[in-house]
Amino acid sequence: MLKFIIVFLTSLFIVSVNAQANDIVIRPGDVLKIEIPGEVDFESAFQVKRDGTVNLPEVGKISIVGKTLHQTNTDLSKILGQEYRAINHLKVYLIERRVLIQVLGFVKQPGLIDLPEDGNVQMALQKAGGASAGAQLNKLQLNRQGKITIFDYKKYLDTGDFSILPKIIPLDVIFVPASPLIGNVQMDFDAATLSASGDGSEAATAVKVFGEVLKPGVFSFKKGNTVVDMLMRAGGITRYAGVEQIRVINDGTPQLFDLKTYLDTGDAAHMPQITAGSTLFVPIQEEEIKSGSRTIYVMGEVFKPGAYEAPAGTEFFDILANSGGPTRFAESRKIRIIRSSGQVDNFDLQAYTEGLTKKVIPKIFPGDAIFVPEKTDMNEKSWLKITPDRAIRVIGAVKKPGRYEWGDEMSFLDILAHAGGPTQDADMSQIRVIKTGESKRMPPFDLDQFITEGGDFSLLPQVGAGDTIIVSERPRDVIDNKARWLRQSQESSIYIFGQVGQPGRYAFDNKLHFLDILSAADGPNQHADIHNIKVTHRNSFQSKVTTLDLGLYFETGDETLLPIVKAGDSIYIPERNKPWIDQKKEQTIRIIGAVEKPGRYQFSADMTILDILAESGGPTQTADLEKIMVVNISQSQTEENISTVFDLEEFIEHPDFTTLPLVRAGDTIFVPDISQSNWNVFMNNVKDMLSIVSLVVIAGGL
Repeated sequence: MLKFIIVFLTSLFIVSVNAQANDIVIRPGDVLKIEIPGEVDFESAFQVKRDGTVNLPEVGKISIVGKTLHQTNTDLSKILGQEYRAINHLKVYLIERRVLIQVLGFVKQPGLIDLPEDGNVQMALQKAGGASAGAQLNKLQLNRQGKITIFDYKKYLDTGDFSILPKIIPLDVIFVPASPLIGNVQMDFDAATLSASGDGSEAATAVKVFGEVLKPGVFSFKKGNTVVDMLMRAGGITRYAGVEQIRVINDGTPQLFDLKTYLDTGDAAHMPQITAGSTLFVPIQEEEIKSGSRTIYVMGEVFKPGAYEAPAGTEFFDILANSGGPTRFAESRKIRIIRSSGQVDNFDLQAYTEGLTKKVIPKIFPGDAIFVPEKTDMNEKSWLKITPDRAIRVIGAVKKPGRYEWGDEMSFLDILAHAGGPTQDADMSQIRVIKTGESKRMPPFDLDQFITEGGDFSLLPQVGAGDTIIVSERPRDVIDNKARWLRQSQESSIYIFGQVGQPGRYAFDNKLHFLDILSAADGPNQHADIHNIKVTHRNSFQSKVTTLDLGLYFETGDETLLPIVKAGDSIYIPERNKPWIDQKKEQTIRIIGAVEKPGRYQFSADMTILDILAESGGPTQTADLEKIMVVNISQSQTEENISTVFDLEEFIEHPDFTTLPLVRAGDTIFVPDISQSNWNVFMNNVKDMLSIVSLVVIAGGL
């Protein structure tokens, strides 16, 4: 009876186990054993792929994911029964359950991971090669069919708490994000590089520490951290840090933190709280203003000016030596000690070092300032460099007049030489000295006589700081045309203006002539029209204007062309390159006859008959080039006009510029036409034409 009961219970257990096995749902990754007697193709196990299918012989891919083991057995019997005979004995077994997931993001080997049924996140990351340097471990993501769960993997590594890690099932996706600290540019770095910039990942909550710290960066906020904690995370402060003026910003409110006071007192009440998103700045020490009960200030021309802490017993030379001493630009004879009470004491360091004075070394007290002024430079014009109580003035006819620094060991000749000495126009017999504070004027000193005859140096004027030395200038010669115009009257002056080097009013007498006054004004400039100079004669009852062609004078040397000028006259030299319409006919030349463009053209002294022919477009095809006539109009009404015949064809065959006829302003060039059959008739016509031209000239021109 007992044996029967045991067999019965065992049968019930086996039936229960088989029933439970048949209820197992197939998942991706499961390993199945399909048993068909006599078929060698089914001796190996089959794994369900990620898409839920198995690849079976003869039938290919069959989807079985989500089905129970019993249903899978039934479905496969129907499908495989079409290809195999012994299908009645088909049996499907679940050999092993596997977990197929994906690991993506900032890992070394991202991709599909096959884990055992008891696998977890750490095992998945390990199979993916581990997280890369720069991965943000506290923000790992688990994506399960679109639903994202964020978990702190770093906290799991710190605590070992398995409850932090989420359970994984097939088709899960684990994503490892990159830290914002790595930036947007791909580059090679290591963990030390990342940690040097801090570990803060959330910009809104991270604490920013910068300034004079060893490792400035962005650090993650941790509740309970103090200012000292954040400074330690940043590697501590540098030797240049201004620890008295550390700035802390919490929620937009700035606060000052004196680390030195905190370390001296240990009172935590002086320490501001650190909140999420705080900012800490440690300034550089040189940016702060030093002050204290034992501070002494050194300014000016020393190597290291600044504020120095002076313990009891500190002397003047101690402070000066700590500041590096005076530079080579320092005026060591005029060092000033500015007391905190406002009193100013002077100290001559150079005289003290040379043993020239027995003055006691000044005492230095806290709050005092030592000022070492800059040595006066000869190139520096600012009078602020020298105070009035140590300056002397030299003015007048010296090469370098100005204010100069005075020393008691200097003499009159020293300061005169310092000013460059007298100029060539100086009147050395009339040197005057104005003493400061004395109303009585000293008689002039004759330096010329002192130099010529010699004498005792005690005869030199006694000068000192604050005095003024005036070196007079000799009167100018009024005959000099360059004399100041205020020194001569209007009746003895002549005026020249226009295009000259120095237009103005010049002294003039009857011994001088036109070229003298032109030379005194530095002559015509490059823009002057020397062929149309106007002279206004104002020295008689009625003014008269004459025109001078200075270019013609330079060409011919005819002195009769130069006008006679007297005091009171005015000379005007106009600007050249004016249109011929603004010029009188005496400044033009006429060309008529067989040319392309007959007419009147502006003429200058440097032009020849070839230039005039070119200006008119050249002769026509019917022009008689052998008989070109040039009619020279005389400048005098009493002289006869002169006509010249020019053979252009001969000149072209044998060019000789000395044979060119002379042409000048007012002349007429006639190019005859070869169609003229009778040369004598033609010549008579020309003579008649010349007579008419002469009458026109005498009558005042066209």
